[in-house]
Amino acid sequence: MLGDIHAIKTAYPKAKDAVLNAYVNDSIGGTWERLADAVYSGGSAALSAKGWQAVGAEKSQWAEKITPHMDIANNASPSFAWFKKNLLELV
Repeated sequence: MLGDIHAIKTAYPKAKDAVLNAYVNDSIGGTWERLADAVYSGGSAALSAKGWQAVGAEKSQWAEKITPHMDIANNASPSFAWFKKNLLELV
């Protein structure tokens, strides 16, 4: 989802631009934490403090809210582009 900042900003207009713009696509580790720091009140520290079930529930909410706004043709994530390319080849 972090490969499409416009989709995140559409779903979460108050998302923190500085946090989103500092993300390097396909970073290893810290990805959900970055999204939480951008959109969740109190950031990843506050969400983590609620436990893994709360983290999972919030990730599901992000997916429901963000993905309808994604432009899959212009996603900046190399891994997403690879996934899309290979999925289309199977179809």
